[in-house]
Amino acid sequence: MESLADKIRCYVNESFIEPARIAGNTSVTVTAGDVHKDLKLESRMPAVCAALDAAKFQKHSRVLLSKRSGPKQSSTVKWVFSIEP
Repeated sequence: MESLADKIRCYVNESFIEPARIAGNTSVTVTAGDVHKDLKLESRMPAVCAALDAAKFQKHSRVLLSKRSGPKQSSTVKWVFSIEP
């Protein structure tokens, strides 16, 4: 069974990273609150933040973290990822 963290990582890769890569963008910004809302999660902000903070996400999605802003776990956390070709 796929873990919640894996579902979050797959969703962000398919909905944010790959469309940006296809469009030729070199970076993409992801906001925790958007992911939480899109996946219709309830009180799972720590899971969203942990999934996107994980090195596993960067490796799987072929991105590098350029900047992370906001508190440790909040809907306002933003990640800017550099997209590898």
